[in-house]
Amino acid sequence: MKTPKNALASHGKGKKVNYGIWLTILPLYLFTLLFVAGPLIYMVVLSFQTRAEVWGVVNQFTLDNYKNILDSVYLQTFWESIKLAFTSTLLIAAIGYPFGYFMAKLSAKWKKIVMLLLMIPFWTSSLIRLYGWIIIFRANGTLDSVLIALGLIKTPLKLLYTYPAVVVGMVYALLQFMILAVYSSAEKMDWSLVEAARDLGATPMKAFLTVTLKLTMPGLLSGVILTFIPSMGLFFIADILGGNKVVLVGSLIQDQLMKAHNWPFAAALSVILMVLTSLMISLYKRVTHTTELEGIL
Repeated sequence: MKTPKNALASHGKGKKVNYGIWLTILPLYLFTLLFVAGPLIYMVVLSFQTRAEVWGVVNQFTLDNYKNILDSVYLQTFWESIKLAFTSTLLIAAIGYPFGYFMAKLSAKWKKIVMLLLMIPFWTSSLIRLYGWIIIFRANGTLDSVLIALGLIKTPLKLLYTYPAVVVGMVYALLQFMILAVYSSAEKMDWSLVEAARDLGATPMKAFLTVTLKLTMPGLLSGVILTFIPSMGLFFIADILGGNKVVLVGSLIQDQLMKAHNWPFAAALSVILMVLTSLMISLYKRVTHTTELEGIL
């Protein structure tokens, strides 16, 4: 049995440990408040302010910024952004899921080699890599020269500054995230479960749909989140490869900030984009939780 003196000593030691923990996590809390929560709160407050006639913002509450978003032009921009994000994510999933799945089945040596090849593009600026696609897509560029030499086309395709060029740019910029997400999920999978399904008479396709796909679904959904959400805001890809023909929400926000200097309206657009992002993340968590429960049952 502890004496009062020993109890006080142990209580004092516990306090020291707690102080040490707080000193460790305090910088993280301060960083989050200053550089994450602070800007978000400022953005929300700014979205309800009034634009000044010449420059800056007037501290006057208004809902006009959100009402203006209901204009058909801006709604069309949101729709085009969602459509482009859906198209890009669908193509990325179709390419990235098989890649990540078969990458997980490689030997340890080849896993390292493929992982290195996936990481190498990140060592170069994405802008430089996108400008490389301009050389490929422009009229009489690399792609046209190859196709003409093979006799597949007679005149240049002129793919630069088109919608397909933007889709290709999105797929190229975000494909690695899908591959790595699926790979991390498939690499942890218990392959004996697939073998058990085959031993019980399941066809390869049925074993894949009932076992492999369900077990790798969290990785696939993570890849969808990592590709769908950025696809709506990576306006520089649309600007470089699409010219002024493809306008995304990110491009609209940039124009309001840099050209129109309408900061409250840009903040309102950012808030709506943040809400859509939050809904996607909430949907991901719900589907992932449901998938995990089905796996347990």
